[in-house]
Amino acid sequence: MNFQVVVLAGDSSKKLAPLVSKEIPKALLPVANRPVLSYVLELLEASNLKDLIVVVEGEDAALRVGGWISGAYVDRLHVEVAAVPEDSGTAGALRAVAHHLCDGYSVSDVPPGAVAATHRWLDAAVTALLCNAPVSGTSEAGSSGVKEKGRKPSRVNIIGLDKTRKYLLHVATGSEVDKDIKVQKSILRAKGQMEIRADLMDAHMYAFKRSVLLDVLDQREMFHSIRHDIFPYLVRTQLRSEIFPNGASKDEVNDAACAQNTLDPSTTILINKTHKCCAYIANKSKYCTRLNSIQAFCDINRDVVGDAGHLSGYSFSLQNNIVHPSAELGLKSTVGPQCMLDEGSKLGDKCSVKRSVIGRHCRIGSNVKIVNSVVMNHVTIEDGCLIQGSVICNNVQLQERVVLKDCQVGAGYVVTTGSEYKTESLSKK
Repeated sequence: MNFQVVVLAGDSSKKLAPLVSKEIPKALLPVANRPVLSYVLELLEASNLKDLIVVVEGEDAALRVGGWISGAYVDRLHVEVAAVPEDSGTAGALRAVAHHLCDGYSVSDVPPGAVAATHRWLDAAVTALLCNAPVSGTSEAGSSGVKEKGRKPSRVNIIGLDKTRKYLLHVATGSEVDKDIKVQKSILRAKGQMEIRADLMDAHMYAFKRSVLLDVLDQREMFHSIRHDIFPYLVRTQLRSEIFPNGASKDEVNDAACAQNTLDPSTTILINKTHKCCAYIANKSKYCTRLNSIQAFCDINRDVVGDAGHLSGYSFSLQNNIVHPSAELGLKSTVGPQCMLDEGSKLGDKCSVKRSVIGRHCRIGSNVKIVNSVVMNHVTIEDGCLIQGSVICNNVQLQERVVLKDCQVGAGYVVTTGSEYKTESLSKK
């Protein structure tokens, strides 16, 4: 459909430290032991959107992401990986690839092609994918048991829709939700009524009209974020009037004014400039959530080996879990439903794994309990450890009788014998 897809593949998000590091960019964070970016790319591939630009902040991260894509998707997708400076923001990232010029980064089974088709059909300036927010709140909150220091309760999105639920009339997120809602009279006059929704989540997948997007990027140099700046700006200004002074030139007015012969130099010209902001609301049966916090990371891993197992691409056993044929279980060890034990990993005797994901080539001793946790690749966990509600990154070593509750352990860290931590973030300095 002549769409250029731009995937903004993330930065070194502080919200995801110490999970995100130089070794593991955000795009390669494992969900059910697959890079989260793979879920986006395969969804696009299924919609026959195969010509992609993946934008990554930082040269090193871009090299790692590009190396993985070239191996995993050779002869399947045409992907250009573009590196932009760190802290560019999503708007800055788009500016950096403006010479090519939709945007998206979520784990979902909503077909991007449906969003693109709606965008084309309605001739919109922007079309946003909206999904039903999880019962526990948006992905900033959740129920995995992981507790993050200083994490504030999530805020809902306030969405205003016309009676057909096709057109976006109002958007408020973040701190705006605490303020009084102000709606332009022109929008209410044009649409007659507005339905206010607080149960929808912005999935951060947008289709933009190229000319409109480039115009905003060019004229609004201070804009840093698609979500917080560009998208709300387009919704806010979709019905606006502009007054041109006496003597305005043809270049200063739109084609409609020119066609109406209103260019009398002695006349002040009032021109109504309009564009459409639209929404594609996913069916409630669809899975969609955003990976923007440690809590969300844990929730998504749990979901993709559980209720949203169709996203993983793996085959589940009769016990409703995923155990690789090469994995080994010791005597009286159990791997419960909605768990994953990946290639080459080994459990000692009398181990228990519940609602957890364990990556490749992990060595786990005897009498180890792992509950509601994510253990990445090449991790060593010695005898008698208890891991609960935690994330353990690559190449971590947990010595004997370590207890971790609601913790995150960065790559390569060693936790010494008998240590106990609760709600801590442990990483190399």
